[in-house]
Amino acid sequence: MNRLHKVFLRAWLGPRAYWALAAIAAAFAAGALAGPLLWIAFAASALFLAAFAADAAIGPSRSQIEIERLEPDPFALRSPAELRYRIRNADPRAVRAGIIEGPCALLRFDVDETTASVAGKSEAIIASPVTPVARGTLQLGELFVWYENAIGLIRRRMRVPAGGEVRVYPDLSAVERYGTLNARNRIIEAGLRRLRLRGAGTELESVRDWSDGDPFRAINWKATARRGRVMVTQYEVERSQNVMILLDAGRLMTPRVDEQRKFDYAVTAAMSVASVAALANDKVGVVAFAGAILRACAPRATGGSLARVAAEIHDVEPRFEESDYAQAFAYVRTHVRKRSLIVFFTDMVDPVAQSTVLAQIRLLSRRHLVVCAFMNDAAIDRALAAEPRTTTGVYAAGVALELQEERRTASAVLTRLGVRVIDVPARELTTALIDQYLQIKQRGLL
Repeated sequence: MNRLHKVFLRAWLGPRAYWALAAIAAAFAAGALAGPLLWIAFAASALFLAAFAADAAIGPSRSQIEIERLEPDPFALRSPAELRYRIRNADPRAVRAGIIEGPCALLRFDVDETTASVAGKSEAIIASPVTPVARGTLQLGELFVWYENAIGLIRRRMRVPAGGEVRVYPDLSAVERYGTLNARNRIIEAGLRRLRLRGAGTELESVRDWSDGDPFRAINWKATARRGRVMVTQYEVERSQNVMILLDAGRLMTPRVDEQRKFDYAVTAAMSVASVAALANDKVGVVAFAGAILRACAPRATGGSLARVAAEIHDVEPRFEESDYAQAFAYVRTHVRKRSLIVFFTDMVDPVAQSTVLAQIRLLSRRHLVVCAFMNDAAIDRALAAEPRTTTGVYAAGVALELQEERRTASAVLTRLGVRVIDVPARELTTALIDQYLQIKQRGLL
């Protein structure tokens, strides 16, 4: 880095200078064939030198140009975003400037450099489009800046130490899309506004006249006798319940599905259901674990629970190691006493892992309502759908069939234990999980 700093030049020729020099060289080459053209070449050379000297004289100097990167907002994974910069020009003449960012592992820069023209004695704010390609937190590096005056023969260059932190969170656009679909009337009925459902829930909301479709058990006999007509009790779904998210960050969650790892899909789904739970005023906690517990926080008041969960898991990365399920489930049993909804993200293609997970879930399901979220692998379905034509194809189909059968067996065992199982393609996980959460809230299963 020090060696690169030594060879960094504070000024260099601009594109206009290269075009001018190319034209002059062409004029000299033509002058070798036609003598009068040499005079044109010499005149052009003199004019170039005069313009170059004028460019060097009028500046502006480095002290007259200020560049700063504005504090970026948190980004969402694979959602278009932008980095913004403020350019101040203290010189009375207009300048043109360009900004180049150093490499950042979390972002893909859609343009190589961001340019803008700034009038004299003024400032401008420009934006560079970026696309977040990975979750996490990273410190941004210095900026590489060039600027030139109206002549444009000399490009002055400088490095700007512009510290800043970029945070990339999971993409929660699925929650927004979900909320805008009018066809999903049960979201409004279950209320994310009131979470109200006739004949279900645990908290008394009101007493009203009976109407067609009301269940017999909803009749309020005391109110009926008092008013002389059939009255029914209407309940609200109980609020401030606990939702505990368990994220397996071990080796089973490292395989990629399309462009993302299984763990990335799990984090996105976890944050999405946490967002919906926050709207329902539920308390949200999280445990992310691999060989040890990586992040953990017990359910707390909703006011800051969503931000707390996001801060805890947005930069967690899966590890290629065996997960300690016993330790993670022990944390839940110790810190979550009240009956809660446990949402467990994992994969169960490994028979050894299956036996351990099933033993732990058996203990946990006695007190809590457990939802296991799996992501089925499209590669297995493709292997079973294709007709094997080679020995390798036969073996691949056999392995796929064995894996599929193991998943079905595990799902059946979990269902018998009272566990609700979600086993869908990775891209459908978020929507399926929100559906499951709303169904649980509607039916008052907690």
